[in-house]
Amino acid sequence: MTQQLSHEDFVRLAVEKLRTGSFKGIHSVFSGFNAAFKMYYHGEDPVRTTTRLAEEGKIVIRPSKGGVRLYLPGEDPQDDPGRTALTKMGLL
Repeated sequence: MTQQLSHEDFVRLAVEKLRTGSFKGIHSVFSGFNAAFKMYYHGEDPVRTTTRLAEEGKIVIRPSKGGVRLYLPGEDPQDDPGRTALTKMGLL
């Protein structure tokens, strides 16, 4: 049996694998993220976990119709363009 992913690794993997087209983030509901999270972690609350990860700066959460959008740090399109450039350059 494989070891269960940490919450941070699960969210990072979900954002990387579930995003479509040129979109950098995923919708928590429409992508299936919430349902997958509950299945993988046996009923744990994805909202509580993603909120904590956002507070720790490990992900970015933006409100969206019907839920929220989840982004990796530096990939949020609402972020300051200069900050995004510095992050991509490895300077921030």
